[in-house]
Amino acid sequence: MRILFIGDIFGRPGRTIVKEHLSELVKQHSSDLVIANGENAAAGFGITPPLAEDLFELGIDVLTTGNHVWDKREIIDYFQSADGNESLARRLLRPANYPTGMPGWGVYEGRKNNVPYAVINLQGRVFMAANDDPFRVADQLLKEIKAKVILVDIHAEATSEKNSLGWYLDGRVTAVLGTHTHIPTADERVLPGGTAYITDVGMTGPYDSVIGVKKELIIARFLNNMPVRFEPATGDVRLCAVTIDCDESSGKARKIERIMLS
Repeated sequence: MRILFIGDIFGRPGRTIVKEHLSELVKQHSSDLVIANGENAAAGFGITPPLAEDLFELGIDVLTTGNHVWDKREIIDYFQSADGNESLARRLLRPANYPTGMPGWGVYEGRKNNVPYAVINLQGRVFMAANDDPFRVADQLLKEIKAKVILVDIHAEATSEKNSLGWYLDGRVTAVLGTHTHIPTADERVLPGGTAYITDVGMTGPYDSVIGVKKELIIARFLNNMPVRFEPATGDVRLCAVTIDCDESSGKARKIERIMLS
């Protein structure tokens, strides 16, 4: 089975480059399953139901999110509208280690080309909100998941936390893929137990920016420490992703390859 995972889609520039290149990427890499992090799809902050459904219509099977999931309040009603496992709203995830009782789900189990798979969405705790322990939440979810092909999106700030989770889950999941920092790392590899890993897939959006926002606004904030309204940048748009080749019977990864299109 071949999996394509697209890093944090940022605003209109990110959505546009995905629209322009996704079908080509799927064909080029013979991708069976397409997953993307969409938490920055709405002008860089959050995602709306119409934008989520636009991304699903492009051929994305599951959307993950992170700390910006609640930025657009209408997403709560969207989560609550889910009608069955195959509804589009059910295929949009929020971190599984959020407190019990919050809207939405942190894991999705489905089938693609008759192969069972699962996607787990987790959020780190270092330099981020004090959510439940992602390590132990992953342990609990893995006791319940029956699929062999399991992909984990760890949306976290600290590279050490992502790296630790990769080693912790090595041999138990197909891939541990980092998101959130918007800067692609060059450490993709298959760990000894058969888990594909990368610290951060990178942003799909404008790189003539400071992690997606107009650079002059962020530079000014560092200089004067005054609050400013963040605005998405538009220049040097790139699509960052990874493709993973795995054994569908064991869930073990054979290969992970980093992709950057501009």
